[in-house]
Amino acid sequence: MESVQLEHENVTEFVLVTLRDRVEEGRRFSNEEKDPMTSKELNEEPYEIQQKIETNPLSVLRQAIRGVTPDIAVKARRVGGSTHQVPIEIGSTQGKALAIRWLLGASQKRPGRNMAFKLSSELVDAAKGSGDAIRKKEETHRMAEANRAFAHFR
Repeated sequence: MESVQLEHENVTEFVLVTLRDRVEEGRRFSNEEKDPMTSKELNEEPYEIQQKIETNPLSVLRQAIRGVTPDIAVKARRVGGSTHQVPIEIGSTQGKALAIRWLLGASQKRPGRNMAFKLSSELVDAAKGSGDAIRKKEETHRMAEANRAFAHFR
């Protein structure tokens, strides 16, 4: 029962972040070429996933978010006149928020018909361990590893 509850929390948070970003984007750019993602496209997205791979779309979403969630990130810290990238640990809530943002950003950059198709493609790729969102996570971890010497500046 808790697994179902967790999946619904992920879906709810994912939908809310998506709609919030799209509403803000629509307010800022009133004459953009692309229409903001509608709730109709959000409802189509699970069916797109189910057509691509024959598994439960909720489990694909959960795998994608878990795969993209970072454990560590870097934060700019000014010390003695110079700015260092200091690695910091990320909590689960902040990590999930970053993962959702990265998944949405990567799906927006994809070429494709509509946002539902692009989002489903990115979620499937992230669940498989590839895609731009996974690349972003690995890049963040590499940067944190490279700046490990500055960890004492926390």
